[in-house]
Amino acid sequence: MIHYRPMTMSDLGSVPIDCQGPEAEVRSRIADLGASAILAFDGEQHVGQLQFRRYDPALRSPAGIMVPSYWGDFGQANTPTLPPRTLNLFCYHVGQLTSGSARDPRYQGRGIGVALLEQFVRWADATGVEATVAKALPPYRALAVLMGGHPASVYEDHGFEVAARWCDRDLRDRLPNVLAGEHGDVVAVALRKLCDEGLTLDALAEVAMVVRRRP
Repeated sequence: MIHYRPMTMSDLGSVPIDCQGPEAEVRSRIADLGASAILAFDGEQHVGQLQFRRYDPALRSPAGIMVPSYWGDFGQANTPTLPPRTLNLFCYHVGQLTSGSARDPRYQGRGIGVALLEQFVRWADATGVEATVAKALPPYRALAVLMGGHPASVYEDHGFEVAARWCDRDLRDRLPNVLAGEHGDVVAVALRKLCDEGLTLDALAEVAMVVRRRP
């Protein structure tokens, strides 16, 4: 059975912190917020995580979708004013057993990503988080698997509202390489099928800023 809990100082050195930044930054984040991620375990084995940080409206990604700060870059959106204690969800690492980009497919498609979000919402409400923002992906599973995120509908099911939608220029520009197989044939075939059915690259690259305010 998969179980979940917040990531605290005692986890440093025993769970992957890929995409969370240098250990010193992660320690500082945990000291500030009380946790830096929600972790998923199968027994004692780490199998997934959802990281979060304080929301910084000025954050910009220096390399688009290729670096973690992409998940906190809302520069193309008309963003709302949010309270000081607002957190920003970053990417989901479902099936991550060790450091690195490898993902164990046995843990994918089992609802772990949604459960990580549910656990975060419970933790956020219990610890006084005033609001949470996230970047929602287009509603196509191939993109969710490729990038480690959820569509807006999943967030809306958990109390989020869409604050803005836009065609993400960097994602749009990289899609031809994705379609060519740069990130694996399975994803490429799935996305090419969508294009064959009439979906445009602009539609495949439409993302959203979703916001949940504490009840």
